Amino acid sequence: MRHDVRPIEPSDADRLAELLVENRAYLAPWDPVRPDTFFTADGQRAEILACVRRRERGQMLPLVITTDGVVVGRLNINAIVLGAFMSGTLGYWVAEESAGHGAATAAVGLAVRRAFDQLGLHRVEAGTLPHNARSQRVLEKNGFERYGYAPRYLRIAGEWQDHVLFQRLSD
Repeated sequence: MRHDVRPIEPSDADRLAELLVENRAYLAPWDPVRPDTFFTADGQRAEILACVRRRERGQMLPLVITTDGVVVGRLNINAIVLGAFMSGTLGYWVAEESAGHGAATAAVGLAVRRAFDQLGLHRVEAGTLPHNARSQRVLEKNGFERYGYAPRYLRIAGEWQDHVLFQRLSD
């Protein structure tokens, strides 16, 4: 299997909507509550276009995760801040059928390399729910180190939830 990442495109909307519908229950414990329109091709097209605009402004790096050329998930480096900070925040998901097969690990590694080499970032951070051992392992395999714990950090699955914070520095 060949895992890769590539820039997201509006033509990915149908496939992403399909994955999101198929994996809605699987992803629900790890995601914010989203309106039903988010899970449609039109909703995904609108999301993609918003991400492309943010990419053009240098605010994010939106990617899709592929296995053998087929889209199996999403990865973003969000909240890119340049200047003295040179940092961004990583978020990703893969479909349940792709979990545990190396897609997320490979995608995180490729995206972090882009963040450092192409965007010139100094730091990429990520947060996971404390019980999300699989995601923590993906980060650790990619050289991320735990650096903190944030109480009630993000509203996930309708509740303010604590997060374990990880970072990887370019050097």
